Amino acid sequence: MTAPFRSLAQIRNRLILTARWVLRDHRPGPDRRCPICRTADCAVATAARDVLRSAEEVQLWSTATDPTEPDRDDPQQPG
Repeated sequence: MTAPFRSLAQIRNRLILTARWVLRDHRPGPDRRCPICRTADCAVATAARDVLRSAEEVQLWSTATDPTEPDRDDPQQPG
């Protein structure tokens, strides 16, 4: 399937899986350099970490939303 047929959660999960895959490939070796890029500070790994951080923040935001309607058990305010 292609992206137009995926839900937002599926796209987010795919981004997370891809970022983790990139981090495994670009993990620094014993000399602290990326085995693919051959640099000490791999820009690709940094971008993958940013994707994971952003995906985590979005997850925190979506679970911290307020309910759309008031709870029936809450006392009603006079108004």
